[in-house]
Amino acid sequence: MKNKASILKSAQDTIELEGQAILNLKSLLDDDFVNATQLIYNSKGRVIITGIGKSAIIATKIVATLNSTGTPAVFMHAADAIHGDLGLILEDDVVVCISKSGNTPEIKVLVPLIKNAKNKMIAITGNKTSFLGQHADYVLNTFVDKEACPNNLAPTTSTTAQLVLGDALAVSLLELRGFTSRDFAKYHPGGALGKKLYLRVLDISSVNEKPQVSLNTSIKEVIVEISEKRLGVTAVVEDQKIVGIITDGDLRRMLTKVDDFSSLTAKDIMSSNPKRIEEEAMAIDAMEVLEENGISQLLVEKDGRYAGVVHIHDLIKEGII
Repeated sequence: MKNKASILKSAQDTIELEGQAILNLKSLLDDDFVNATQLIYNSKGRVIITGIGKSAIIATKIVATLNSTGTPAVFMHAADAIHGDLGLILEDDVVVCISKSGNTPEIKVLVPLIKNAKNKMIAITGNKTSFLGQHADYVLNTFVDKEACPNNLAPTTSTTAQLVLGDALAVSLLELRGFTSRDFAKYHPGGALGKKLYLRVLDISSVNEKPQVSLNTSIKEVIVEISEKRLGVTAVVEDQKIVGIITDGDLRRMLTKVDDFSSLTAKDIMSSNPKRIEEEAMAIDAMEVLEENGISQLLVEKDGRYAGVVHIHDLIKEGII
């Protein structure tokens, strides 16, 4: 049990140390952050982000975040840059160099080459007085007191600080651009997240059967319609407009109350004014209606006319949960 306690304490201490370091970043923000953000926002080129070691790994994450939030970005490894990859940098590009110390050999070789090309350079470093800090146009300070590593060697707290500052930069740019969830969907169409942002009710209801009966349809025909269309529901329609709904639950309740239903019709057992949704609405909105009302099916309309059914199972299958 001693091992268990020591493991938990080590994890808790790491989280606390890194959490405090992240909160301290707020006090390190200054006009350089504002100017760097505006520089990127007004740039006609891309953002080239470079680093070495663990900082390079953080750079790839920041690049991915910028690309998915409307700021074109490219990763360039600092070691590869001085062996030919400098050709990635175009005239209007802004270069972001990430380095905890700001004094690594690769950075010292790379920085003068970037300056000679007249590209603006932003430093993300924990050492403002370093070689990188002194030569950058703007410095984003990621100073941390110590690494979470007990030997104060393995990049842990420092790389977390770099990552958080990169997120802060990306979100600031996102807000400047007025970037919306629809914009995000254009760059992230795959997976469950993308589906939540772009999948519409029509995309689902259009592949389903379209069960419908009239007010005077017999109960036998209602049962057949619900069974054949396999959605557990049918709309009751008059002049192409929804006037009611009958679910398989309505049929079960009817059977417990009535022995002879031969004279009954759809209007006798239907529920009036059922929940409905426009076919151009987002699928995630349909799921919210279903969950809020504790129902499994939702009738779909197009310009006030009955257009189909969306079932909760369809949404779950598409990852809309």
